[in-house]
Amino acid sequence: MRLLYSLLLYFLIPYVIVRLIYRGFSNHGYWHRWHERFGFVSYRQDKPVIWVHAVSVGETRAAAPLINELIKRYPDHRVWVTTMTPTGSDQVQSLFGDRVEHSYVPYDLPFSVSLFLNRIKPATVLIMETELWPNIYHGCFKRGIPVCLANVRISASSFKGYQMVQGLTKNTLAKVSRFAVQSDADAARIMLLGASQEHLQVTGNIKFDLQVPASVVEAGSLLRQRWGKDRSILLAASTHEGEETIILSSFKRLKKIFPELLLVLVPRHPERFSQVARLVDKKGFQSEARSSGESSLPANVDILVGDTMGELQLFFAAADIAIICGSFVPVGGHNLLEAAAVGAPSVFGPYMENFIEISEISLDRGAGFQAVQIEYLDEVLEGLLKDPNKRYEAGEAAKKMIAENRGALERTLEYFSEKLPALPITLSN
Repeated sequence: MRLLYSLLLYFLIPYVIVRLIYRGFSNHGYWHRWHERFGFVSYRQDKPVIWVHAVSVGETRAAAPLINELIKRYPDHRVWVTTMTPTGSDQVQSLFGDRVEHSYVPYDLPFSVSLFLNRIKPATVLIMETELWPNIYHGCFKRGIPVCLANVRISASSFKGYQMVQGLTKNTLAKVSRFAVQSDADAARIMLLGASQEHLQVTGNIKFDLQVPASVVEAGSLLRQRWGKDRSILLAASTHEGEETIILSSFKRLKKIFPELLLVLVPRHPERFSQVARLVDKKGFQSEARSSGESSLPANVDILVGDTMGELQLFFAAADIAIICGSFVPVGGHNLLEAAAVGAPSVFGPYMENFIEISEISLDRGAGFQAVQIEYLDEVLEGLLKDPNKRYEAGEAAKKMIAENRGALERTLEYFSEKLPALPITLSN
């Protein structure tokens, strides 16, 4: 089946090229560094490599605690981070700078994979969540390179998709040395797909191990003062197409009750920044773009359009309430823990399939609130805006939730320890 899979990929190369060109019109990053996507990367081989793969922005941010710990624990190795998207690439640069090597992940073509592996020669491969690439896994297995899956999550929809190619999935999973999974439900699903229980352990969700620097919290507090210390700040984080209309409708009604309310509207994909700005203007709101460079906002500005990269955590730290988007259209939601880490109460919609466990914990703890139907969004937001004590208690519950669920990162690294390079020995005086 892997041969048929590879042949299909080769036939799809022209389509892939056309898609890169097309996507490049909205994000020019897709027009650059094509050679990396086919395995042509440069490496001077001065240190052995630990390869970490994270698909895009969300996975890169989730992997940040793991990557930072690898950098600290393995100073004699280089950590090589791959992503698939230009926004993921930008996130790697923003978070790690020159502390890591970075490239796009090679397409899962046999020749691309061979070129990439022969050039960087990784000692170990750590793949975030559940990215199953048959040729990458086979290439590593053939070279004796351990492949470890970290923070594994198998949603119900993903499970059904993998079942449709059960033979290929089972063969691919057989090449994995360690599965560190988030929950018992994820463990059950991936074992049904063919993962060996002998190579699997429930370690928890490393997304709870995120650490927000004190400097970000301080900068968020300062930013809030500049935006208007007497204004309530509502953050709509990572909106998808269709969600802006929902958010703006709710905001229009809320402004009648809370005239000073400021909405910070941050689209998920940078190629939509200008489209969202035009929509805001069309709806008749007074708006300003974050990229304008103005540190202070005039009091008559209703909406700040977040059209910059790498500032979402700063916006969470400045907000009174965080609306977690991707949950009001059938996308599956986004991670609410970055809001929780700085004590911002979260409000999300009915579509949180990708973060079921986290959203349920936040609801149980009183750290998050769900508009189970989209038309209830106004009611949920109004209740929080009218009650500062309720917001404070939710924020404190959110921070406590983060603190009590930490530890997955250490459990994951300990479980992977046999497959990672030996830790350097520090001699005491």
